Amino acid sequence: MSFTSFDYAVFLVAVFVLFWATPWRPVRNAILLVSSYVFYGWVHPWFCLLIASSTIVDYLCGLGMAARPRHRRRFLLLSLTSNLGLLAAFKYFGFFADNLRTVLEAVGFQPGAMTLEVYLPVGISFYTFQTLSYTIDVFRGKLAPRRDFIDFATFVALFPQLVAGPIERAANLLPQLERRLRLSQGMIAAAWPLIVRGLLKKLVVADNMAVYADQIFALDTPGPALLFAGTAAFTLQIYGDFSGYTDIARGSARLFGIDLMENFRSPYMAVTPSDFWRRWHISLSSWINDYLYVPLGGSRVRGRLRFFFVLIVTMGLSGLWHGAAWNFVAWGVFHAMLLFVYHALGKAGRWTPSSVPSRLAHVGSMFCFTFIGWMLFRAPSLGWLGRSLASGTNDADSLIVAGAILALVSVYGAGMLALGSFDRWVRDRSTLRHAAYGLGLCV
Repeated sequence: MSFTSFDYAVFLVAVFVLFWATPWRPVRNAILLVSSYVFYGWVHPWFCLLIASSTIVDYLCGLGMAARPRHRRRFLLLSLTSNLGLLAAFKYFGFFADNLRTVLEAVGFQPGAMTLEVYLPVGISFYTFQTLSYTIDVFRGKLAPRRDFIDFATFVALFPQLVAGPIERAANLLPQLERRLRLSQGMIAAAWPLIVRGLLKKLVVADNMAVYADQIFALDTPGPALLFAGTAAFTLQIYGDFSGYTDIARGSARLFGIDLMENFRSPYMAVTPSDFWRRWHISLSSWINDYLYVPLGGSRVRGRLRFFFVLIVTMGLSGLWHGAAWNFVAWGVFHAMLLFVYHALGKAGRWTPSSVPSRLAHVGSMFCFTFIGWMLFRAPSLGWLGRSLASGTNDADSLIVAGAILALVSVYGAGMLALGSFDRWVRDRSTLRHAAYGLGLCV
């Protein structure tokens, strides 16, 4: 069920009415749980079996760690194996099989086809990381295991953030599900501007930019000018898509008294790679930092070569999380190299420019690096990207089309910038914000 569909609007209103119609918290969470499974299994009901299995395994692993603390490593290993095993089977089997066949063919073997035609369950990367954070935190002693299965299952499957994030931590979301709530005007007042803003980003900006990006990246060899224009369109599209869905998710959750974390914070205004990852897909980047980068040693490792290795592994796996293809890995490695270079230059961590001109220069340079990264990210393959850049041909028609697309990107980009600036300006002026969004709806 898509956030932008009429079905979702009806679904959201129905769940809202049922949720607040009962005063009992356990019943409310049961309503959220059943609704979340209806939402997730709307197109393919068998998806629910996967999320149910992850939920049951991690629920029992959490209880097992509490009951048998000496064996908590075994329970953690069971959680990691089952969750990552499902993720690998459904998302990465074809990728690994294709690459293994390529390697075997290169050394003289002729293996048969190793393919498994399966649907990729939507959101599996998100809820896998979310439920893993629970078992890891219980293992570390940072979180008490939950005994109420309904509350825990609702945490794993909560529909607003199930398929596109943000990836919530159990320490933040579970206490909100365990408290008693009263419906207030403030909940609705905080919810609907987020939903409207998210719909504007997704339907007006992202969907329109996707038309041009998809057409250009579907060409055999678009040439540098069209490739540049297509990447510009995609740069706006991916931000509108991800941040738009997050806004709708946050707004939907607030209708039920749940505050999801902010997932995007003006990422294209970043001054360094570290700053970019504090602004872009914040829930994922913080998860990678806490559960992968820091355990590997992080910035505390001795020696630049080892530190570079940690960055490559961390960011490479982060790229692979986004999709099962080498261009995603290349995108992650590219960002690892940026992080390493900026760290070597002493511009890592919370470093900020000392003056406005310096800040503008660093924002501009970081945006250019981000732009190059999106080119890697969106390319159908690395070979396709190499051929397109090497063609070096820009005929008159290509230049005209590229110019027109860039003009549209500028218009939509200015609109997004204005929307973000206006929203920040009126953030503490709730009446003005609500009136402005209402006027936008009327128009």
